[in-house]
Amino acid sequence: MINIMLTAALVLFAIAILISLCRIIIGPSLPDRIIALDMIGVHLVSTIAIISVIFQTTAFLEVILILAILSFISTIAFSKYIERGVIIERKHDR
Repeated sequence: MINIMLTAALVLFAIAILISLCRIIIGPSLPDRIIALDMIGVHLVSTIAIISVIFQTTAFLEVILILAILSFISTIAFSKYIERGVIIERKHDR
């Protein structure tokens, strides 16, 4: 019963990733695309966690942590780029 529920969750997460991918391609604005990219990161973390439960291993926990950190940092970088036009600001000497 648990395996059926986990498999159904994997299928639903795959569908959610495909819908987010469509939003990235079709998205009317750049912020929509960035949110969809962040959603893909969250769904991938959840998918890897479910795969870890199915395989009954903790080997994927480092992958989950690294993917979550990279997803968060990329969302912050894209948001900063939208707001200011640059990602890394330089201090100008006077």
